Amino acid sequence: MSLLEAHVICCLLVAIDLITRALRFQWLLAGLRTPVSFAEAFVMTTVGDAAAAITPNRVGAEPARLAAAAFAGVPVTAAVVAVTIEILCTLPVTVGVAGWLALIYAPRWWHSAKPLLAETASRTWPWIVVLMVAGIVAWVVVRRLLPKASTKVKRGTRRAWAYARRMPAWPLLASVPLTFVGLAARVAILPVLALTLPFPPPMGLLTFGSFALLYAQILVPTPSGAGVIDLGFVGGAVGDLGEHHRRLLFIWRMYTTAAVVAIGGVVAVRVYGMAAIEAIVRRPRRES
Repeated sequence: MSLLEAHVICCLLVAIDLITRALRFQWLLAGLRTPVSFAEAFVMTTVGDAAAAITPNRVGAEPARLAAAAFAGVPVTAAVVAVTIEILCTLPVTVGVAGWLALIYAPRWWHSAKPLLAETASRTWPWIVVLMVAGIVAWVVVRRLLPKASTKVKRGTRRAWAYARRMPAWPLLASVPLTFVGLAARVAILPVLALTLPFPPPMGLLTFGSFALLYAQILVPTPSGAGVIDLGFVGGAVGDLGEHHRRLLFIWRMYTTAAVVAIGGVVAVRVYGMAAIEAIVRRPRRES
């Protein structure tokens, strides 16, 4: 596969991911009798994704999406419940895919990646410690800046199942294939890029590594797992990419992180303007 073809496919995969996220949120709001247009749902989800990518442990995602929903006129209760139900619907799909991939590929992946990861960790452990400490500090700061929004999401969790029982079945059922398609699109980006190499690693192991790095970002207390995930990438978590590690890491980060932030930022500026973006950032502090 040529690099141009890979870029075209990766752009399509990013688009599929964003579209499925927007459709899922739109349909959940419709099930709560709070209909919004696809364009409005797209703005809410892309703003939330951008905030997730630049905050530790993705803690800025839901507060930003709730603020964006408020600007669109969505009642706070409906937005909180839709976000919470979305989490409850997507979690089983993600866990199921993780279990399936682990059952098939985890032993072989660990056997292949362990020596390279161990060597990388032994050489770079001081940097890993520094990054983790910095990430924890950033996480604490962000949590202090967003206390009210976090409380709303927690309260929404307690009410979500009551609202879910009142919803028609179709938004909940539709969330399953939409979640799977979006997840598959994100995970497929790295294997597609690897197909441009003269001798790509086995696709199964590469797919497992791609999934592991994408979802480990939630656990690592730095924005998008910055630093730790990158060390894992070049240290062998996705297999032996030879001299192409850093180039593929840059392109992979461009599609999985930079593109998400750029699209969310451009959408927010075009729809709301810079004044509204500042309001989205400051809103939780004013309400606290």
